[in-house]
Amino acid sequence: MVTQTGIVMGAAAEDVRLRLLDQISRGQLRPGERLGAERDLARALGVSRSTVRQALAALEESGVVRRVPGRGGGTFVRQQKLERDLSHVVGVPALLRQQGMTAGSQIVSTGLEAADEDTAVALGLAPQSYVFDLVRIRLADGTPISLEHVRLPAHLFPGLLDLPLGGSLYELLQEQYGTVPGESVEHIEVVSAGEDEGSILSVEPGAALLSITRTTKGADGTAFEYSHDLFRADRTLITVRTPASSRADDGSDDHGRVVQLRPRRPR
Repeated sequence: MVTQTGIVMGAAAEDVRLRLLDQISRGQLRPGERLGAERDLARALGVSRSTVRQALAALEESGVVRRVPGRGGGTFVRQQKLERDLSHVVGVPALLRQQGMTAGSQIVSTGLEAADEDTAVALGLAPQSYVFDLVRIRLADGTPISLEHVRLPAHLFPGLLDLPLGGSLYELLQEQYGTVPGESVEHIEVVSAGEDEGSILSVEPGAALLSITRTTKGADGTAFEYSHDLFRADRTLITVRTPASSRADDGSDDHGRVVQLRPRRPR
């Protein structure tokens, strides 16, 4: 077997790779768990260390494990990635539940503030109009996955700050105010974590983050959300579903395609 980056694997290494994958899928090896040393794995699996090394390299290439150098390092099972399908407007808690992860939140701050210029333009407000400002840390299976900064027009949601804000904001707005997301425009770029972001999201400064700026409108076309999220790139997968071709003359049976954006791993 030859992997995408040219790693040549023999039959024994491929067998080890499949056996380790099976242990991970069965939950015998859990996300974040450290695998044994190469020597111990080789002994347990009845193969050479070079065979184990090839299998681990293939698993790392495919994103199943991560290898940390140094005395305190080792090979660890990667935590499950959150898939964000940009074809639908869905809150992070709902996405986590759909993908079998436990959703959680930590509220960093809430307040009532005058909108800055960017916020006022995005929400179609007069300058210095009041907005609710909400900053939260989103948790997936108990660990930080994103830092979320949301601004909402205050006149649309009276009394919002008196409500519980730890869960899904979209679900809360629908239940309390009848506001349902209609259209969302998101701008995505890769940025580097600063010291503060790294500390909050449990990553090293300079680690890749997905920066997502979003404006969401309700069913009536009124913009009600302007937000900026920072997602851990190592735990997030962006999926874009494109519509099927409208051309009738190509005879294609295509029903659309999925484009997945992944951060490039450092070489």
